[in-house]
Amino acid sequence: MDVINDKTFYDSEGEYGKYVCNTLQLPPAQADPKAVASYERYAKRILWIDDNVVQGSFQLNASWYFRPNMYIISEAADSGAKFLEPHKHDVDEIVAFYGSDPGHPEALNGEIIFYIGGEKHVFTKSCMIFLPAGLEHGPLVIQKIDRPVFHFSCVMQSSYEAEVTK
Repeated sequence: MDVINDKTFYDSEGEYGKYVCNTLQLPPAQADPKAVASYERYAKRILWIDDNVVQGSFQLNASWYFRPNMYIISEAADSGAKFLEPHKHDVDEIVAFYGSDPGHPEALNGEIIFYIGGEKHVFTKSCMIFLPAGLEHGPLVIQKIDRPVFHFSCVMQSSYEAEVTK
């Protein structure tokens, strides 16, 4: 097989093309135009996959963070938005933040504050965070961004579901 010139290598169709997600398809709560506009003030969602996008998949989404979100947090707090509240899931989750400097991949080139079990954690290095089922977490505060930060979160269930805990 000549992989470089093989049409199958480049074809997202075929028998297994159904497992490929290369177009952003947001669930209704995240696809709301106001939610998208607010999110895009500090981040750009890349892709979202779950059982509604690829049958049988668990949920994972990825974004680029390029600005602090403090002003969004202030506005949301004034409006009573729930996304700022600590929450938990019935399943495990992994949350990750990666800096975008290929010469220094360990450097986040920013500062992210993330509450885990009520504890404040400040991240300035690329990291992955394992959140066992039932562990309260949030909010997420993007305090400083010097270079874009790549973010993903993965919830080991077919769609994103969270229970607000406060």
